[in-house]
Amino acid sequence: MSIVQVATAHPYDVHIDRGISHQVTQFLPSGATRALIVHSAPMRQQADVMKAAISQAGLTPVLAEVPDAEAGKTAEVLAFCWKVLGQSDFTRSDVVIALGGGAIGDLAGFVAATWLRGIAVIQVPTTLQAMVDAAVGGKTGINTAEGKNLVGAFHEPVVVLCDLDYLLTLPRHDITAGLAEVVKGGFIADTGILDLVEANMGILAASTAQSGRRDGGGGADQPVSADALEVLEELIRRKVQVKATVVAADLTESFTREILNYGHTFGHAIEYTERYQWRHGAAVSVGMVYAAELARLVGKLDDAAVARHRSILTGLGLPVAYRPGRWEALYTAMRRDKKTRGDMLRFVVLHGIGNPQRLEGPDPTLLAAAYDAVSA
Repeated sequence: MSIVQVATAHPYDVHIDRGISHQVTQFLPSGATRALIVHSAPMRQQADVMKAAISQAGLTPVLAEVPDAEAGKTAEVLAFCWKVLGQSDFTRSDVVIALGGGAIGDLAGFVAATWLRGIAVIQVPTTLQAMVDAAVGGKTGINTAEGKNLVGAFHEPVVVLCDLDYLLTLPRHDITAGLAEVVKGGFIADTGILDLVEANMGILAASTAQSGRRDGGGGADQPVSADALEVLEELIRRKVQVKATVVAADLTESFTREILNYGHTFGHAIEYTERYQWRHGAAVSVGMVYAAELARLVGKLDDAAVARHRSILTGLGLPVAYRPGRWEALYTAMRRDKKTRGDMLRFVVLHGIGNPQRLEGPDPTLLAAAYDAVSA
């Protein structure tokens, strides 16, 4: 087992190992009498197993099944969860458990953050993307008609349990999408991640598929080989350590934490423009190439670094281009992004791989030129 501590004001551990989801009962808060398990339909069986374990531990488990992926991150679904909590008499000593992918973690975390001004939450991520990103760091929230994650709160979990067994039955395209967030950690901080990916590209590629739209790409029941799982465990550990280090230094995103948004300004614009039919990792992959092209245009990144972006992401089956003719819609969406300040767009760009910096208010013609570079 690997354990990474997130040393914020209220420290917590991220456990990474196989077969550990049952350990959730060891981390139930003292004094809790009820536990709400938030999950989607694909996780119904796993939620029932967790429900039985919590019941055996002496607590009253309550299930809240919500829509999967971004469809669950709405005010209506949030209100449904509040209704379940109210009807089940949840108090401040009780706990919410997020069982699912990144969207479930965002929603359940926000449910916990807002019920009685904050109750405990345990994150049990079941996708690669959630393990390496969404479940760690305390960011919670929902989407609105105007954009992604515009309503939310910082609410740290009690513990994060990354059970690698969930990856064994994850569709190939979800493994691919999760690897985008892993690679992001390599570009912004731990370049050893990039070296590890490149050295094991064949093993990883055998467990991935072309990843773009949510309704595209197939998946095998067991896409991850033993060799790939071993590599993934190390990649997960390293990426979680990157995020833990950044979050410990800046929980509420005053400056340092913004580097975790590498590729996300343009990526979120793609997600919004495509009405969330693109997987998050696929959109972020294109967003990282966009940011790399922008950095090249402003003279901060050389051709070799941009080519390395394209080579690694393409090798993993991730998209590196977006369709042409959509610039105005994307630009409008970016101006609405939560990273914008006033009328000033802000991007994370690299001044060389492993050296992220903030770029404020770039010339709109450069922004359009970077779009041309990823839409050819």
